[in-house]
Amino acid sequence: MAITYTWAITSLKTKTEGDNADAVVQTYWTKTGTDSVSGETGAFSGATPFTSANADPFTAFADLTEAVVLGWVQAIAVDGYAEHIDGQIQKQIDEKITPVSESAMPWAPEPE
Repeated sequence: MAITYTWAITSLKTKTEGDNADAVVQTYWTKTGTDSVSGETGAFSGATPFTSANADPFTAFADLTEAVVLGWVQAIAVDGYAEHIDGQIQKQIDEKITPVSESAMPWAPEPE
């Protein structure tokens, strides 16, 4: 079973840091996985903080694209966190394919 992933930036927060006006200091994003066989999906939403203090070169807010910001987020997510994110997405997909249901205990009286 292969999963295809898509990323989206859902929100940004900015502030002035030194000479950098409208510097992105917080991102909110979603990574969605779609199972190629079943078509089921799972999603993980996250937040990643940033500072422009180490940005070289600094990119003005008006010049940003979603691809640029996703690159920043993905570079951080790869450092050990990607496995957790993908695992949570896989768990959601698996639960849709084989749902878990609550069962009555065999020793309990039948509900009326």
